Amino acid sequence: MTFPERFSGLPEYAFPRLRRLLDAHAPGGEVVHMTIGEPKHEMPDFVGEVLAQNLAGFGQYPSNEGTAELRAAISGWIARRYGVTVDADSGIVTLNGTREGLFNAAIALCPEEVRGQRPVVLIPNPFYQVYAVAALAVGAEPVFVPATEDTGFLPDYTDLPKDILNRTAIAYLCSPSNPQGAVASREDWATLIALAEKHDFQIFADECYSEIYRETPPAGALEVATEGGADPERVVIFHSLSKRSNLPGLRAGFAAGGPESIARMKQLRAYAGAPLPLPLQRVAERAWTDEAHVDASRGLYREKYAVADAVFGDVPGYHPPQAGFFLWLPVEDGETAALKLWTETGVRVLPGAYLAREVDGFNPGKGFIRVALVAPRDETAQGLERLKRCLYA
Repeated sequence: MTFPERFSGLPEYAFPRLRRLLDAHAPGGEVVHMTIGEPKHEMPDFVGEVLAQNLAGFGQYPSNEGTAELRAAISGWIARRYGVTVDADSGIVTLNGTREGLFNAAIALCPEEVRGQRPVVLIPNPFYQVYAVAALAVGAEPVFVPATEDTGFLPDYTDLPKDILNRTAIAYLCSPSNPQGAVASREDWATLIALAEKHDFQIFADECYSEIYRETPPAGALEVATEGGADPERVVIFHSLSKRSNLPGLRAGFAAGGPESIARMKQLRAYAGAPLPLPLQRVAERAWTDEAHVDASRGLYREKYAVADAVFGDVPGYHPPQAGFFLWLPVEDGETAALKLWTETGVRVLPGAYLAREVDGFNPGKGFIRVALVAPRDETAQGLERLKRCLYA
């Protein structure tokens, strides 16, 4: 048998790697899970009712493009949230979770060559791991750009060599960012969009954490692109209900962008996508039209931001997250810190290096741990206090 080599260089995925690091050791206290970004707030109270009303839909093949009602609900939410009108038929594709979309968008939209050369996909470092797999799947060269304290924990694509930019087909940017909780400003988006216009590449804006923030709603890539008169195909945005609505198991998301981009994504999805079951689409319709549950959940995250700031405010190098639900805490070595924390306290966190790649001998995640603020407030506070005593006392 001959197998492909394109994925042979991938490191072990973060969570199996974490289990290998920690599970041979007994926890040093009552276990507190702070590794995975799985929201633990209550689901919206209408979920069961909507499912019950639509159970018969499990007996039908669902629409691959999403129901007209779901696409209309998404279009309405984009208009309310960002002030942008997106056609529900030509500008939106529903997704079975955004990881599918972030991967398949590269399959559908990345050209085989850019100016006669191998295409480049720009990726922030650290990053959501599907970006790199998507680049490799299309035969592109992934270029990992450090997102460190020096760059405000966002990648500075403008500093790349011209020959890289001239081969770039796609640039991924996550805002609010995972894992650092940094937010791209309107100026940041405008600068990136101008760079993309100049060098003719697309921006894939991963905005899955956009509804979890302190006070000011993060700016969106599509609204900045629209206001600036950019090519309508320049930006594709990705959103889901996993974080916004505490529905990670629903697997309901969407991508929105220019009609040519969305048509190509729909065409691929017609052959290779997995449509969301009809009853789940009905839940998603309701969720995109309701903001009360989102406001309530955001209030709970704000309480946990306050706890984190109180616990770590005097720790050198602590940067309060602007949005999202992760802390990106500085340590000497992430693996050493995670193992010490587990064996001495039972608190389970993720070494930052597992979310990044080493480039020229430097892994920008090595000196950090990622801590998820997803548990209830009291459990979160207990975990953070144990963490501080263990690692920063």
